[in-house]
Amino acid sequence: MVRDDDQYIPVPSIFRCPISLDVMESPVSLCTGVTYDRSSIQRWLDDGNNTCPTTMQLLHTKDLLPNRTLQRLIRIWSDSLHLPPRNSISSSPPSSPLQPPPPKDPLRHLIHHMDADPFDSLSKIVRFARESDDNRKFLAESDGFILVLVEYLGGSSNDEDKNIDVLEQVVMIIDLVKDEIQDREELSRWMLKKTGRDCLASLLLIAQHGHVNSRIASAGVLESISVNAEAKILIAEKDGFLHQLLKSTAREKDPTVIEASLSCLIALSTPKRVKVRLVYSGAVKQLSKLLWDPNSTTATVEKALKVLETVSSVKEGRGKICEDGKCVSGIVQRLLKVSSAATEHAVTILWSVCYLFKERAAQEAVGRANGLTRILLLMQSNCSPAVRQMCADLLKIFHVNSKSVIICYDTKTTHIMPF
Repeated sequence: MVRDDDQYIPVPSIFRCPISLDVMESPVSLCTGVTYDRSSIQRWLDDGNNTCPTTMQLLHTKDLLPNRTLQRLIRIWSDSLHLPPRNSISSSPPSSPLQPPPPKDPLRHLIHHMDADPFDSLSKIVRFARESDDNRKFLAESDGFILVLVEYLGGSSNDEDKNIDVLEQVVMIIDLVKDEIQDREELSRWMLKKTGRDCLASLLLIAQHGHVNSRIASAGVLESISVNAEAKILIAEKDGFLHQLLKSTAREKDPTVIEASLSCLIALSTPKRVKVRLVYSGAVKQLSKLLWDPNSTTATVEKALKVLETVSSVKEGRGKICEDGKCVSGIVQRLLKVSSAATEHAVTILWSVCYLFKERAAQEAVGRANGLTRILLLMQSNCSPAVRQMCADLLKIFHVNSKSVIICYDTKTTHIMPF
């Protein structure tokens, strides 16, 4: 802890020297990669030790490499708290608060003039951001920091020149701090305007070849910057993006990647142009597979149905849903025993294609899938008024008097609980 005006301020663990446990003034790294305050590690070495105090590895060299990246982060952190350096003597009278000069864009310098290993530097910032909400807020509010990351992300138009390991760290930092960014529209403009195509190329590269955590982060960043119709269209019309998001929902993928990709598709798919493009990218067939997959999580089924509900509002989407008999029957199968949200999405899709637009092929598919019985059971459940009304409309399509049929079913099926 750092004491400041009788209040204790939590210190990020990466700022502490492993030997003294104080905030480091001059962080230096051993050949083992562990960083210490120079005075502490120098005393250790001067005492005749030839091992790393933390790992106890034998040191093949006792050279101390300055960790300027960490030193800058510590300086930025201490400046933000108006803390004087440890052991400093101020000539100002005690009653005068310390007013350190504002740092001259140190975070830009941190990114563009990193030490020999930018991956290591960014990894430390990722760990710093993961440590607490305060750290994430600090990074998000640091003047120029997010813009520097965006410029780094869009720094090269040639995928071959991009170091994907470093880009993954950049995207994970943006994903970690995005909820602390006050002006999300400004972030979207930064990523989609001047360097937008290059930023999207980097995000696509990560979605295609990145590790699980960075693919999830990439989808999260895309969802975050989909702030309006223009942004959604720019992203969706980037060659390969919708196809890659759909590919990421394949059944053999990690469930968290599937859910993140579906959430991104939901965010992108409100403009009509995107819905149509999504249909032609093969969304209906892929989402149908998720509905039939017994291993799909509840969240996956809910999100898959939500995307299908969205595309059912355009003619092209309804056409594909009707063409794919397995899709309609998959929707019918998911009417019950998933969740209230899944039920509402499923009923809305059937209501749209069968009742509102009277698609004959969809009506026949519902009949073959024993949809009438499920709709009747749903009406007897504790469903919402909106779902009940849509079920009543669907029964009219099948020329069923809902009241008489429900009375008939009452004594036979009330023991069946849909949820």
